[in-house]
Amino acid sequence: MITGPSGTSHVRQGVPPRPRRWWHAIFPPAPVPVPAPALPPPAPTRVTFRQDVPQPLLVPAKGDAFDFNLHVVYLWTATNMTFDGLRLRAEALLPWAMGIVRERAVDLAREHEPHRSHDLERALNDLLMHQRWPQEAHLPQFTVRLRVSPDERVREWLRPYWEQRIALECEHELEKIRTRQADDLTRRWAAVLQNLQDEPVTAYAARLTGAEFAEVFQRYVTERRDIVPKLVELLREAVKGHGDLGLGPSEYTQAWDIALRTYERQQGLTRQSM
Repeated sequence: MITGPSGTSHVRQGVPPRPRRWWHAIFPPAPVPVPAPALPPPAPTRVTFRQDVPQPLLVPAKGDAFDFNLHVVYLWTATNMTFDGLRLRAEALLPWAMGIVRERAVDLAREHEPHRSHDLERALNDLLMHQRWPQEAHLPQFTVRLRVSPDERVREWLRPYWEQRIALECEHELEKIRTRQADDLTRRWAAVLQNLQDEPVTAYAARLTGAEFAEVFQRYVTERRDIVPKLVELLREAVKGHGDLGLGPSEYTQAWDIALRTYERQQGLTRQSM
Protein backbone atom coordinates (compact mmCIF):
# COMPACT_ATOMS: atom_id res chain seq x y z
CA MET A 1 0.00 0.00 0.00
CA ILE A 2 1.28 3.40 -0.93
CA THR A 3 0.73 6.21 1.54
CA GLY A 4 1.22 9.92 1.15
CA PRO A 5 2.53 12.44 3.60
CA SER A 6 0.95 12.73 7.02
CA GLY A 7 -0.51 9.30 6.62
CA THR A 8 -3.13 10.27 3.98
CA SER A 9 -3.87 7.52 1.53
CA HIS A 10 -4.29 8.15 -2.21
CA VAL A 11 -5.63 4.64 -2.74
CA ARG A 12 -8.29 3.15 -0.58
CA GLN A 13 -7.00 0.22 1.41
CA GLY A 14 -8.08 -3.11 0.05
CA VAL A 15 -9.37 -1.62 -3.31
CA PRO A 16 -7.08 -2.13 -6.27
CA PRO A 17 -6.54 0.92 -8.50
CA ARG A 18 -8.63 1.09 -11.65
CA PRO A 19 -6.42 0.22 -14.61
CA ARG A 20 -6.06 3.09 -17.08
CA ARG A 21 -6.08 2.11 -20.71
CA TRP A 22 -4.04 3.87 -23.35
CA TRP A 23 -7.12 4.98 -25.27
CA HIS A 24 -8.44 6.84 -22.25
CA ALA A 25 -5.93 9.53 -22.96
CA ILE A 26 -7.36 10.00 -26.46
CA PHE A 27 -11.03 9.20 -25.82
CA PRO A 28 -11.97 10.00 -22.23
CA PRO A 29 -14.97 8.00 -20.98
CA ALA A 30 -18.36 9.78 -21.26
CA PRO A 31 -19.93 10.86 -17.99
CA VAL A 32 -22.75 8.74 -16.74
CA PRO A 33 -26.05 10.63 -17.52
CA VAL A 34 -28.16 11.63 -14.54
CA PRO A 35 -31.88 10.93 -15.13
CA ALA A 36 -34.09 14.08 -15.05
CA PRO A 37 -36.81 14.22 -12.37
CA ALA A 38 -40.23 13.14 -13.57
CA LEU A 39 -42.54 16.13 -14.34
CA PRO A 40 -46.18 16.09 -13.17
CA PRO A 41 -48.72 15.54 -15.93
CA PRO A 42 -50.22 18.77 -17.31
CA ALA A 43 -53.53 19.85 -15.82
CA PRO A 44 -56.48 19.20 -18.10
CA THR A 45 -57.63 22.32 -19.92
CA ARG A 46 -61.27 23.32 -19.52
CA VAL A 47 -63.05 25.27 -22.26
CA THR A 48 -66.51 26.89 -22.20
CA PHE A 49 -68.91 27.97 -24.94
CA ARG A 50 -72.09 30.07 -24.55
CA GLN A 51 -74.83 29.12 -26.99
CA ASP A 52 -77.71 31.60 -27.40
CA VAL A 53 -80.62 29.99 -29.21
CA PRO A 54 -82.02 32.54 -31.70
CA GLN A 55 -85.57 31.12 -31.87
CA PRO A 56 -87.69 30.85 -28.70
CA LEU A 57 -89.03 27.51 -27.55
CA LEU A 58 -92.85 27.45 -27.30
CA VAL A 59 -94.58 25.69 -24.40
CA PRO A 60 -98.32 25.86 -23.63
CA ALA A 61 -99.63 27.97 -20.75
CA LYS A 62 -102.46 26.98 -18.42
CA GLY A 63 -105.55 26.20 -20.49
CA ASP A 64 -103.51 25.48 -23.64
CA ALA A 65 -104.93 28.60 -25.34
CA PHE A 66 -101.68 30.60 -25.24
CA ASP A 67 -97.98 29.80 -25.31
CA PHE A 68 -95.00 30.95 -23.32
CA ASN A 69 -91.84 31.89 -25.20
CA LEU A 70 -88.72 30.33 -23.65
CA HIS A 71 -85.52 32.13 -24.60
CA VAL A 72 -82.84 29.56 -23.84
CA VAL A 73 -79.11 30.05 -23.22
CA TYR A 74 -76.82 27.03 -22.94
CA LEU A 75 -73.40 27.10 -21.32
CA TRP A 76 -71.29 24.19 -22.57
CA THR A 77 -68.10 23.00 -20.86
CA ALA A 78 -65.56 20.34 -21.88
CA THR A 79 -62.12 19.10 -20.88
CA ASN A 80 -59.16 18.61 -23.22
CA MET A 81 -61.07 19.98 -26.21
CA THR A 82 -60.53 23.04 -28.37
CA PHE A 83 -63.05 25.84 -28.44
CA ASP A 84 -63.96 25.19 -32.07
CA GLY A 85 -64.37 21.49 -31.35
CA LEU A 86 -66.73 22.26 -28.46
CA ARG A 87 -68.70 24.72 -30.55
CA LEU A 88 -69.21 22.17 -33.34
CA ARG A 89 -70.25 19.54 -30.82
CA ALA A 90 -72.75 21.94 -29.19
CA GLU A 91 -74.32 22.85 -32.53
CA ALA A 92 -74.70 19.17 -33.38
CA LEU A 93 -76.31 18.40 -30.01
CA LEU A 94 -78.63 21.42 -29.97
CA PRO A 95 -81.83 19.54 -31.00
CA TRP A 96 -81.18 16.99 -28.26
CA ALA A 97 -80.56 19.75 -25.69
CA MET A 98 -83.73 21.63 -26.72
CA GLY A 99 -85.72 18.42 -26.29
CA ILE A 100 -84.46 18.04 -22.72
CA VAL A 101 -85.49 21.60 -21.82
CA ARG A 102 -88.92 21.28 -23.43
CA GLU A 103 -89.61 17.97 -21.72
CA ARG A 104 -88.94 19.49 -18.30
CA ALA A 105 -90.72 22.79 -18.99
CA VAL A 106 -94.06 21.66 -20.43
CA ASP A 107 -95.67 20.33 -17.25
CA LEU A 108 -94.49 23.29 -15.18
CA ALA A 109 -95.67 25.81 -17.80
CA ARG A 110 -99.19 24.33 -17.80
CA GLU A 111 -99.43 25.19 -14.10
CA HIS A 112 -99.02 28.93 -14.80
CA GLU A 113 -101.58 31.35 -16.23
CA PRO A 114 -100.69 33.02 -19.56
CA HIS A 115 -99.90 36.40 -17.96
CA ARG A 116 -97.67 34.90 -15.20
CA SER A 117 -94.51 34.64 -17.29
CA HIS A 118 -92.26 36.03 -14.55
CA ASP A 119 -93.46 33.39 -12.08
CA LEU A 120 -92.76 30.65 -14.62
CA GLU A 121 -89.30 32.08 -15.31
CA ARG A 122 -88.34 31.90 -11.64
CA ALA A 123 -89.74 28.37 -11.28
CA LEU A 124 -87.93 27.02 -14.36
CA ASN A 125 -84.59 28.54 -13.43
CA ASP A 126 -84.88 27.17 -9.91
CA LEU A 127 -85.55 23.75 -11.40
CA LEU A 128 -82.85 23.67 -14.09
CA MET A 129 -79.99 25.95 -13.08
CA HIS A 130 -78.21 23.36 -10.87
CA GLN A 131 -78.49 20.43 -13.30
CA ARG A 132 -76.01 19.25 -15.97
CA TRP A 133 -76.48 17.12 -19.06
CA PRO A 134 -75.28 14.54 -19.97
CA GLN A 135 -74.42 12.83 -16.70
CA GLU A 136 -71.06 11.49 -17.94
CA ALA A 137 -68.41 13.92 -16.74
CA HIS A 138 -65.92 13.04 -19.50
CA LEU A 139 -68.35 14.25 -22.20
CA PRO A 140 -69.21 17.87 -23.07
CA GLN A 141 -71.90 19.04 -20.63
CA PHE A 142 -74.32 21.98 -20.61
CA THR A 143 -76.31 24.00 -18.09
CA VAL A 144 -79.38 26.10 -18.91
CA ARG A 145 -80.55 29.64 -18.18
CA LEU A 146 -84.03 30.76 -19.31
CA ARG A 147 -85.94 33.97 -19.93
CA VAL A 148 -89.72 33.69 -20.37
CA SER A 149 -92.03 36.12 -22.20
CA PRO A 150 -95.82 35.87 -22.67
CA ASP A 151 -97.76 35.39 -25.87
CA GLU A 152 -97.98 38.52 -28.03
CA ARG A 153 -101.78 38.58 -27.68
CA VAL A 154 -101.41 38.54 -23.91
CA ARG A 155 -98.92 41.40 -24.13
CA GLU A 156 -101.48 43.52 -25.99
CA TRP A 157 -104.12 42.89 -23.34
CA LEU A 158 -101.68 43.69 -20.56
CA ARG A 159 -100.72 47.04 -22.08
CA PRO A 160 -103.82 49.04 -20.88
CA TYR A 161 -103.43 47.57 -17.39
CA TRP A 162 -99.84 48.71 -17.14
CA GLU A 163 -100.63 52.11 -18.63
CA GLN A 164 -103.21 52.73 -15.90
CA ARG A 165 -100.94 51.34 -13.20
CA ILE A 166 -98.04 53.54 -14.30
CA ALA A 167 -100.33 56.59 -14.38
CA LEU A 168 -101.65 55.84 -10.87
CA GLU A 169 -98.18 55.32 -9.45
CA CYS A 170 -96.94 58.55 -11.02
CA GLU A 171 -99.93 60.47 -9.65
CA HIS A 172 -99.34 58.90 -6.24
CA GLU A 173 -95.72 60.05 -6.28
CA LEU A 174 -96.81 63.57 -7.27
CA GLU A 175 -99.33 63.68 -4.41
CA LYS A 176 -96.62 62.64 -1.94
CA ILE A 177 -94.39 65.41 -3.24
CA ARG A 178 -97.23 67.95 -2.93
CA THR A 179 -97.97 66.74 0.61
CA ARG A 180 -94.35 67.10 1.68
CA GLN A 181 -94.11 70.55 0.15
CA ALA A 182 -97.39 71.67 1.73
CA ASP A 183 -96.28 70.37 5.12
CA ASP A 184 -92.94 72.15 4.83
CA LEU A 185 -94.61 75.37 3.69
CA THR A 186 -97.17 75.22 6.51
CA ARG A 187 -94.45 74.75 9.12
CA ARG A 188 -92.47 77.68 7.74
CA TRP A 189 -95.48 80.02 7.65
CA ALA A 190 -96.52 78.95 11.15
CA ALA A 191 -93.05 79.86 12.41
CA VAL A 192 -93.19 83.21 10.58
CA LEU A 193 -96.65 84.07 11.94
CA GLN A 194 -95.69 83.06 15.46
CA ASN A 195 -92.56 85.24 15.34
CA LEU A 196 -94.51 88.19 13.97
CA GLN A 197 -97.22 87.80 16.57
CA ASP A 198 -94.70 87.95 19.40
CA GLU A 199 -93.23 91.25 18.20
CA PRO A 200 -94.83 94.60 19.09
CA VAL A 201 -94.48 96.02 15.57
CA THR A 202 -95.99 93.06 13.71
CA ALA A 203 -98.91 94.96 12.20
CA TYR A 204 -96.55 97.45 10.58
CA ALA A 205 -93.83 94.98 9.64
CA ALA A 206 -96.33 92.76 7.86
CA ARG A 207 -97.23 95.60 5.49
CA LEU A 208 -93.66 95.69 4.23
CA THR A 209 -93.99 92.16 2.79
CA GLY A 210 -96.90 92.95 0.48
CA ALA A 211 -100.57 93.81 0.57
CA GLU A 212 -101.79 90.22 0.28
CA PHE A 213 -99.66 88.94 3.16
CA ALA A 214 -100.56 91.95 5.31
CA GLU A 215 -104.27 91.27 4.79
CA VAL A 216 -103.96 87.60 5.62
CA PHE A 217 -101.83 88.27 8.68
CA GLN A 218 -104.26 90.93 9.95
CA ARG A 219 -107.16 88.48 9.73
CA TYR A 220 -105.05 85.88 11.55
CA VAL A 221 -104.24 88.28 14.41
CA THR A 222 -107.87 89.46 14.66
CA GLU A 223 -109.21 85.90 14.84
CA ARG A 224 -106.67 84.97 17.48
CA ARG A 225 -107.64 88.01 19.56
CA ASP A 226 -111.35 87.18 19.26
CA ILE A 227 -110.73 83.65 20.49
CA VAL A 228 -108.61 84.65 23.48
CA PRO A 229 -111.38 86.39 25.53
CA LYS A 230 -113.70 83.44 25.02
CA LEU A 231 -111.03 81.01 26.20
CA VAL A 232 -110.16 83.16 29.22
CA GLU A 233 -113.83 83.45 30.17
CA LEU A 234 -114.18 79.67 29.89
CA LEU A 235 -111.26 79.17 32.25
CA ARG A 236 -112.67 81.71 34.72
CA GLU A 237 -116.02 79.99 34.77
CA ALA A 238 -114.32 76.64 35.41
CA VAL A 239 -112.46 78.05 38.44
CA LYS A 240 -115.54 79.90 39.68
CA GLY A 241 -117.73 76.86 39.31
CA HIS A 242 -115.49 74.77 41.53
CA GLY A 243 -115.68 77.56 44.13
CA ASP A 244 -119.49 77.67 43.94
CA LEU A 245 -119.63 73.95 44.68
CA GLY A 246 -117.78 74.53 47.93
CA LEU A 247 -114.81 72.43 46.98
CA GLY A 248 -112.38 74.82 48.57
CA PRO A 249 -108.86 75.71 47.43
CA SER A 250 -108.04 72.22 46.22
CA GLU A 251 -104.97 71.48 44.18
CA TYR A 252 -107.17 71.10 41.11
CA THR A 253 -108.76 74.57 41.38
CA GLN A 254 -105.45 76.18 42.26
CA ALA A 255 -103.84 74.68 39.15
CA TRP A 256 -106.64 76.03 36.96
CA ASP A 257 -106.29 79.48 38.53
CA ILE A 258 -102.51 79.52 37.97
CA ALA A 259 -103.01 78.47 34.36
CA LEU A 260 -105.59 81.22 33.86
CA ARG A 261 -103.39 83.98 35.30
CA THR A 262 -100.40 82.81 33.28
CA TYR A 263 -102.39 82.83 30.06
CA GLU A 264 -103.76 86.32 30.80
CA ARG A 265 -100.24 87.68 31.29
CA GLN A 266 -99.05 86.07 28.04
CA GLN A 267 -101.90 87.64 26.10
CA GLY A 268 -101.60 91.06 27.77
CA LEU A 269 -105.06 90.83 29.42
CA THR A 270 -106.27 91.87 32.89
CA ARG A 271 -109.46 91.04 34.70
CA GLN A 272 -110.60 94.67 34.39
CA SER A 273 -110.24 94.59 30.61
CA MET A 274 -112.54 91.52 30.40
